[in-house]
Amino acid sequence: MLNNRRVLIGVGGGIAAYKVAQVVSTLAKAGADVRVVMTDAAQEFVTALTFSTLSRQAAYADRDFWQPTHGKPLHIELGEWAELIVIAPLTANTLGKLACGLADNLLTNTILASKGPVLLAPAMNTDMWEQRSVQRNWNLVLQDNRYHAADPGSGLLACDRIGTGRMAEPDELVVKIRSLLYTSQRDLSEKRILISAGATQEFLDPVRFLGNPSTGKMGLALALAARDRGAEVTLVYGTLPGPLPLGIQGIAAPTAEKMELELRSNLPNNDWVIMCAAVADLKPADYSDYKLPKAELPSALPLALVPDIVAGLSKNKAHYQKIIGFAAQTGESVTPALEKMRKKGLDAIVANPIDQAQGGFGSNFNQAVWCDSLGKQVVIPLCEKLEMAHRILDLAIGL
Repeated sequence: MLNNRRVLIGVGGGIAAYKVAQVVSTLAKAGADVRVVMTDAAQEFVTALTFSTLSRQAAYADRDFWQPTHGKPLHIELGEWAELIVIAPLTANTLGKLACGLADNLLTNTILASKGPVLLAPAMNTDMWEQRSVQRNWNLVLQDNRYHAADPGSGLLACDRIGTGRMAEPDELVVKIRSLLYTSQRDLSEKRILISAGATQEFLDPVRFLGNPSTGKMGLALALAARDRGAEVTLVYGTLPGPLPLGIQGIAAPTAEKMELELRSNLPNNDWVIMCAAVADLKPADYSDYKLPKAELPSALPLALVPDIVAGLSKNKAHYQKIIGFAAQTGESVTPALEKMRKKGLDAIVANPIDQAQGGFGSNFNQAVWCDSLGKQVVIPLCEKLEMAHRILDLAIGL
């Protein structure tokens, strides 16, 4: 998703500038062509040498803006070159310039000389961020579809204040960059999407359970892709590979019973359901509320069936709702997936082979065959899970 893509990083004057070094390094290592523009204030926190070393490109500053050129002016060249521009950290000063269409340095002139998407990652003291004028500027800028938000998080700030104003973390920025390079359209802005993710754990006692290796990476990728395309996302999860990202409503559901309850209660409020969780098919028939000593463990474990969650959701959906399932398979995957789709009354199913090299549980990559009730079958070749998530959403729009 990043190889040979052209990303311009604009670094503003704030202590969070040091985090941007990780963003530049990650993008460059993934094969992206990265260039950096620094404001004069940014150079008080991080040197241009740092960014030029990490990007393998010159890092530009205002002094370069005023140098004579033998071709196009630098801000024109950079603006036309960039597929995506990221401003991180975005200061209140630069935000105000963007809101008013002002340009008095290399970075802001480059923004006005470009037409592509711009990702904004604000960072400032809580009182500054909450100023009415700053919020007015923020909302005004986001009315332009060019601009996309990496909202600030909450936590301990450099001023020792605990509050909102922390710049989005580098990993979060990289996810948004990858999504925007796939599509900058907010084509799901009117959709509410309910997604399940991860494995459920069916307990025998407080410390032992039946489960599976699902990490929740695929379900989380779907949630991130949908969020970045403007959807209102609710993620019901058994397991996740890390903290819940900003902009996604999360509901922990460690057992199949809890997951079924949460999905059923949230079904009426959503347009789509994407059932990506690896829900257990069986659970111990009996539960002990204390840890069983080894001497009391049964030599043969009685099992009970777990209700089919997605089939139940399908029976209760409204006419306007779409339900998409996943079928984790070994061997030939399409035929059993089609049977599941028909039997469970789904609008589409993703036949997901888990026995292929580099894919399956725990991997950052995946492959699948999309099958829908309209008779369409589309092969999604091996790719990063975030890319596969976007491809699934493209196909879901076609429903």
